[in-house]
Amino acid sequence: QIQLVQSGGGLVQAGGSLRLSCAASGRTVSPYTMGWIRQVLGKEREFVAAVSWTGATAYYEDSVKGRFTITRDNAEDTVYLQMNSLKPEDTAVYYCNAGSAWGQGIQVTVSS
Repeated sequence: QIQLVQSGGGLVQAGGSLRLSCAASGRTVSPYTMGWIRQVLGKEREFVAAVSWTGATAYYEDSVKGRFTITRDNAEDTVYLQMNSLKPEDTAVYYCNAGSAWGQGIQVTVSS
């Protein structure tokens, strides 16, 4: 069974950057597409980004294209989300995913 542990969230001013990490243990995540979703309290979860198991193909929600970059390191069983030019509307709890496993969620707050 895969366990995912997230790190890297926090508070940043608009225009700033944060890097989220999601480290897997228990089983390799190499065969899986890995991704990030986010959720604002009281709203539906929203897809943010995903990366293929080779790392060669990445997918992004339109509002984050050009600002966020998803990468993975299969040797370390870790996926990253580099978030630049952050906006207040990026404020949410971010979750990583691999197969049926989910991270614990981490708060990202962008102040205006």
